[in-house]
Amino acid sequence: DVNLYFGRTEVIENTLNPDFVRKFVLDYFFEEKQNLRFDVVCLLQSFLGQTFCTLGEIIGSAGARLERVLSGIPGKKCGNIIFTAEELSNCRDIATMQLCANKLDKKDFFGKSDPFLVFYRSNEDGTFTICHKTEVIKNTLNPVWQPFTIPVRALCNGDYDSHDFIGEFTTSYRELSRGQSQFNVYEVLNPKKKGRKKKYVNSGTVTLLSFKVESEYTFVDFIRGGTQLNFTVAIDFTASNGNPAQPTSLHYMSPYQMNAYAMALKAVGEIIQDYDSDKLFPAYGFGAKIPPDGKVSHAFPLNTDCENANCVAIEGVLEAYYECLRTVQLYGPTNFAPVINQVAQCAADVTDGSQYFVLLMITDGVISDMVQTKEAVVNASSLPMSIIIVGVGPAEFDAMEELDGDEVRVSSKGRAAERDIVQFVPFRDYIDRSGNQVLSMARLAKDVLAEIPEQLLSFMKSRGIEPRPALSNSPATHITVHL
Repeated sequence: DVNLYFGRTEVIENTLNPDFVRKFVLDYFFEEKQNLRFDVVCLLQSFLGQTFCTLGEIIGSAGARLERVLSGIPGKKCGNIIFTAEELSNCRDIATMQLCANKLDKKDFFGKSDPFLVFYRSNEDGTFTICHKTEVIKNTLNPVWQPFTIPVRALCNGDYDSHDFIGEFTTSYRELSRGQSQFNVYEVLNPKKKGRKKKYVNSGTVTLLSFKVESEYTFVDFIRGGTQLNFTVAIDFTASNGNPAQPTSLHYMSPYQMNAYAMALKAVGEIIQDYDSDKLFPAYGFGAKIPPDGKVSHAFPLNTDCENANCVAIEGVLEAYYECLRTVQLYGPTNFAPVINQVAQCAADVTDGSQYFVLLMITDGVISDMVQTKEAVVNASSLPMSIIIVGVGPAEFDAMEELDGDEVRVSSKGRAAERDIVQFVPFRDYIDRSGNQVLSMARLAKDVLAEIPEQLLSFMKSRGIEPRPALSNSPATHITVHL
């Protein structure tokens, strides 16, 4: 691994308990494993200890405060180091407004006008940049446009006194923020007509009907406020995977490298576990005959404990998976709905924003219960839950795309999913040609996890849930996170 030097704190003399002031600004990506190393040295460059962690571990700790033991000097206690993270403050306000116009000029030869508003933000050099267009309202001189929402930074870069050129009149954010009043009725002026006609008054008026500003919360706000990500794994044990004892099987346990199932599980799990304080992960299998009676199950615990399916950390999930391969008989069919419904039942019990559930399903083939799975996804879309599906092996996964609602929202029995909660990817698209498994895993995790923050925020917003206040932090080395 290549270590890149990032920076150093100031020197604090003659103390064993330094409180460093300098902050480090790092770009934060939830979907990436961002490894960090910290070396502590004294003024004469003597080595005092070091520690390793990920940026996700710091942000995912209670109050974004992580304490670690320093090590690196055999037989000596090197002390502790504390990190805190905070998100760079920026203008997060979003403005919602509605406008109407009255007695506009006729522009159409055979009719009235088809008016719309164009918003321009003034730049420091005196030029204007377009930042929003309303819809067109056909054949009217008295349009009422639909309310629309726009980030305040898009209107004025967070500078509340800059001006926005709107069609043929100007105003400022501060004036708009007064809401509906006599100050927010604007004359629409046409410079050409004004210069040509002595009796010209105006070309109509535009009136602000409503204006509301709300703060837009971020994923980090919720994590710092204590929201936990609960990670659940479901693995396909159907016979189409091949005999696990044969090298051609997708479940083959080679002594030299991980199989595709283990790689997908480790890639996603090692990132999500930083945001789960107890590091206990329910893990299930589906599509196998399980002992002692050989009945087919579509939601059996990998650890064989029907009362508690939790495994300790991702390594515990992997151990349970490997052990399961030795005891169950791969069978079928490939049913997704039972596991989805099981996790959804847990998510339905905690809808206050304190927990968000992420289900990772790894499969090699086409879903057998697509109708039931669609219904399960539609039901789960109203819960604090996301589903990641990773397809392994050479099979065609065209039907899976139906569940990934990026293009068309999945529906069941005439009811559409409330949110897009499914992300599907075929693992073969991320395999490094040189055989570098670490690179393959990083590529997979980056793609499948990228949508989780927005999916979490979409649930919180739909339920009007605000992040809880972050726990207070003790003085510590600071890492400022830039999103």
